[in-house]
Amino acid sequence: MNEECMENKKCNCNKTKERSDKEFTALMNRLSRIEGQIRGIKKMLENDAYCTDILTQSSAVNAAINSFNKELLANHIRTCVAQNIRNGNDEVIDELVVTMQKLMK
Repeated sequence: MNEECMENKKCNCNKTKERSDKEFTALMNRLSRIEGQIRGIKKMLENDAYCTDILTQSSAVNAAINSFNKELLANHIRTCVAQNIRNGNDEVIDELVVTMQKLMK
């Protein structure tokens, strides 16, 4: 169990989600691009790049993460949430609300 799970009493760490190859690849590609952007920012800092240039790249990373989150959230609603509601598990709605509140901080 990871550290976040140990701190969060309402943890859903035991839940899993099987993703299609297409969804998995798309999400992994986005994360790889974000990882590359982060490495680029580190390199800029190491090379004493100008502050606004670094901030511009940091802003691009934030936008990329938001895009990743939107895609993952949309997939979650279409699959996990919809299936749980069909199965009579309305608790998934409360879980979705909490998740969205965390994303909107």
